[in-house]
Amino acid sequence: MERLSRYDVAEFIGVKMVVVESDLLPPDPAVVVIPLLVDYPAVKDLNPQLVHNGQHLVLATRLVASVRRSSLRRIGSVADQGDLIGRAVDVLMAGI
Repeated sequence: MERLSRYDVAEFIGVKMVVVESDLLPPDPAVVVIPLLVDYPAVKDLNPQLVHNGQHLVLATRLVASVRRSSLRRIGSVADQGDLIGRAVDVLMAGI
């Protein structure tokens, strides 16, 4: 099982995703992720544009999902943009 941390970018069947679950949770075969898409309709604060390896990607927050860790391949991190991701999750869950 590949080690994945919060805000790591991983690939699943050609789709980039960012890990959003806390590193404090006990290990599980699945991990909570949000897809990073090139062309996704953005809503202010809900779908921030993130930069990964020079590519601008939209955080598709409403498409949050759980994926088996064994299906993911780590390809980087967007930890430097963690505030934007955290805010988007807050907007999704609380509307604020």
